[in-house]
Amino acid sequence: QVQLVESGGGLVQAGGSLRLSCAASGRTFSSYALGWFRQAPGKEREFVAAISWSGGVYYAYYADSVKGRFTISRDNAQNLVALEMNSLKPGDTAVYYCAAHYLTSRDPSRIADEYAYWGQGTQVTVSS
Repeated sequence: QVQLVESGGGLVQAGGSLRLSCAASGRTFSSYALGWFRQAPGKEREFVAAISWSGGVYYAYYADSVKGRFTISRDNAQNLVALEMNSLKPGDTAVYYCAAHYLTSRDPSRIADEYAYWGQGTQVTVSS
């Protein structure tokens, strides 16, 4: 079982930055891939970024819409995953969710249905 708690959302102007954090419970944190997804009103939940740790190497992947602006990181010792968001746009406005799935291969999944554990979400609002 993994429990996830997000923090760090808020209101920011376009061009600004926010850092989201997700604290996870569980003794085998390093065995899980961690992902960030977001859902805007009236839209489906979409992949943002994900990271895994395998063979001593971190593997991180991003949605094209956030590549170059967002950075995902994890601290296996602290059971934390973070999402650094820069150059924010109004289109980034959404509820952001932290999620986890047990890692069965090197790469983390980009598919929401493959994540078994989810946080409660944190609102990010970017004003123009």
